[in-house]
Amino acid sequence: MLTRAGWQVAKKTVLTLMNTLGLVCKVRRPRKYRSWLGQTGTTAENVLNRQFSAEVPDTKWVTDVTEFRIGDRKLYLSPIIDLFDRSVIAYTCGPSPTLELTNSSLRQAIATLPAAATPLVHSDQGFQYQHTSWRTLLDDAGLTQSMSRRANCLDNSIAENFFGHLKEELFHHNRFDTVT
Repeated sequence: MLTRAGWQVAKKTVLTLMNTLGLVCKVRRPRKYRSWLGQTGTTAENVLNRQFSAEVPDTKWVTDVTEFRIGDRKLYLSPIIDLFDRSVIAYTCGPSPTLELTNSSLRQAIATLPAAATPLVHSDQGFQYQHTSWRTLLDDAGLTQSMSRRANCLDNSIAENFFGHLKEELFHHNRFDTVT
């Protein structure tokens, strides 16, 4: 708001003033981490190992699922991001974080691959990525699976960073009445 009014103010100055005045920003409030403690399927080794750069396209992909709350409903997004240029090469949206949501985005991404390209596909340890249907899609396309270590968001920080920017720049500053 200050910037729009023509003021030039550093972010830390605004944070200091907000703390002094007891103001709290609603954007990106931390939510309690909830994770199922059981084992749902087979996990893969962390092959990516935080090597988030790629010299050529279609050598390293990352993916995850995020939730958008719109009124009393939820919408889930599953993108596939190429680490070469951080572009979203495929995505799907849906009302629940199902296997079909993630599998559809992977199928779309595989369909864009040039001949002989076999990227490493990195994700967290979500149930969708441990499921045999996901692993079968990867195996059939000759792709290598990589997974973050359990409860370690830094291992998949490119996807998490994408979601943070998307929500900050598009979602949190707009009001959406419906999911359509």
